[in-house]
Amino acid sequence: METLNISERKENINWDYDAEADVLYLSFGNPQDAEGVDIGDGTIVRVQTDSKEIVGVTILNPLHRTLASITGKQTFRNRKKIVSVSK
Repeated sequence: METLNISERKENINWDYDAEADVLYLSFGNPQDAEGVDIGDGTIVRVQTDSKEIVGVTILNPLHRTLASITGKQTFRNRKKIVSVSK
């Protein structure tokens, strides 16, 4: 079985949030080229192919999915307008 590496503690975690797209980017250390692996539920793990080390995580729609979970409402984005629909 192939293994991946992730340090137990990273001193330098960088993050960037794109509010218009609702995407959160997390990088362990400085951002670097890596292969994205979609692990489902809007989460992409970034793996450096040479070292097999996880170097970052991208989370799609974290605010909208969290809000939907808290309020019990599903939100849909429509050209910069947010429309809420009850479940």
